[in-house]
Amino acid sequence: MRIKLIGICLMLLVSCETGHQEYSIEAFMNTTTIGGASFSPDEKSILIRSNQSGIYNAFEINIDSGITTQLTHSDSNSIFPISFFPKDKRFLYRGDQNGNEIWHIYVQNENGSTRDLTPGEKSRSLFSGWTYDEKSFYYTSNQRNPKYMDIYVMNIYSFKSEMIYQNDDALNFADVSNDGRYLALNKSHTRDNSDMYLYDVQSGNLNHISNHEGNVNFNPSSFSVDSKSLYFLTDKDSEFKYLQKYIIADGTIIEIQKEEWDIWYSYFSHSGRYRVTGINADSQTEIEVFDYEKNRPVRLPQLPAGSISSVSISKSEKYMALYHGSAKSPSDLYLLDVESKKYQKLTNAMNPDVNPEYLGNAKVIRFKSFDGLEIPAVYYKPPNASSKNRVPAIVKVHGGPGGQARVGYRASTQYLVNHGYAVLDINNRGSNGYGKTFQTLDDQAHGEGDLDDCVWAMNWLK
Repeated sequence: MRIKLIGICLMLLVSCETGHQEYSIEAFMNTTTIGGASFSPDEKSILIRSNQSGIYNAFEINIDSGITTQLTHSDSNSIFPISFFPKDKRFLYRGDQNGNEIWHIYVQNENGSTRDLTPGEKSRSLFSGWTYDEKSFYYTSNQRNPKYMDIYVMNIYSFKSEMIYQNDDALNFADVSNDGRYLALNKSHTRDNSDMYLYDVQSGNLNHISNHEGNVNFNPSSFSVDSKSLYFLTDKDSEFKYLQKYIIADGTIIEIQKEEWDIWYSYFSHSGRYRVTGINADSQTEIEVFDYEKNRPVRLPQLPAGSISSVSISKSEKYMALYHGSAKSPSDLYLLDVESKKYQKLTNAMNPDVNPEYLGNAKVIRFKSFDGLEIPAVYYKPPNASSKNRVPAIVKVHGGPGGQARVGYRASTQYLVNHGYAVLDINNRGSNGYGKTFQTLDDQAHGEGDLDDCVWAMNWLK
């Protein structure tokens, strides 16, 4: 495809194929954003958030019928549902006041009444998970001191809370062991350097467990189900983050999983049978689910073009809730029956008035920049573009420092593609996701090599 570049945008005339249909920007913006997936105690429904009402509210999807029921009806403040209660259909949600981001945790009872569980005009509270006995939940809050997020546990029957860690060192809380004894925390010093700590709730001792020299990142991921080990991510002696296990009893460290890309996260299902791992593989999320009972990976369903971005496993481990999206459609929620391998689509996020045939697929490509360095980019090609039908093109540059252009639905991008513009969304040097070295190439040099990468994109587009 021959393209003439003028500045960043190519301003050639577009000729449209017969039958091609163009849509307004409003049509591309008129999608539904969905997130979250909490199974009800009987595993007959799933709690999600959705902005289909015009603002985020809580909704419940019946698994058998597929019927969606709106549970909250806010028209001013967004409501972000967190989880059903472990034994009943009350649920927790997070909300603020007029977008001030001073989050509180609320409970909505089965009769629709609500209660603020973490009141305080200036107190910010964030949910951090249920206790393994399902009688309480953990949360962080700055109610004691606005500078520090302390760690609390709240009983769900009395709604009385207790501070279990006074966070005067401003550490980041990552996870708590199932027996409630250990807290995993970390401290970020710079983008490239962080430390990891283990706090013993019984003894009150805070142990530094990531002694190192130089720039190395250590990020706690999750405890083992038996509370004997801590899984964590590190990039020690590696371009990319990989998964290791720290044995609490003696400090032994064991490598668990290493990929050619950054591992983003890894966590266990309720019983520990499954471990879910998310990998940032070349601007796309790859999900791996390992079955320890059968000692093999779980084969996830072959859904339509796109990728699975997250997995939530029900307590019984009978179901997996999967979010799947593509360049042509926002993420939708699917339900997988683990044993039968049957799946069903539970939501429809894309505007039904937009025909995906008139949108562009995404392809990860690479081009050589001024110094020979390969620069990755996500390329969106109009469906009517060909060697005989030249089209204009736009080089799209993500924000930073850092950041990453990723494959996914972007309303503005698909609007341009639908109207005959090719879009090259580049990951210039300094972007995340392509190793430590690549990310540091524009340190103290912004507007130099990274800008040249954007200009040199024209050579690939010609």
